[in-house]
Amino acid sequence: EAAPDTTSFGAAISACEKASQWEVSLHLFAVLVTGKLKPNAITFGAAISACEKSWVWDKALQLFNAMAQNIVEHTTMSYNAAISACEKVGAWEVALQLFSDMAENGVETSVISFNAVISAFDSG
Repeated sequence: EAAPDTTSFGAAISACEKASQWEVSLHLFAVLVTGKLKPNAITFGAAISACEKSWVWDKALQLFNAMAQNIVEHTTMSYNAAISACEKVGAWEVALQLFSDMAENGVETSVISFNAVISAFDSG
């Protein structure tokens, strides 16, 4: 019998994101973190995206900030999900700060990054 690993947790968290089940996604993430496995950029990104897609921006930002505490590098995907979460609630100041942080930290921006921060201005 195969034991769950970080990849299987990432797949499960991603499936929860697609099904708009952010609470289950966070539960799975908590099980991952409290177990012997280490979260990675993919599991963090999937959990952040699950919160973003369900308009739970405060949890998305908590997860985003927890990446540094867990020594996991932020990725374009994690920044985009966090910026999009801010955009959904009109938190343009936070979205703009995150976008600025991308450049400062050498994380590549994308069309999604630009569109999300521009949309945040429209929403705010």
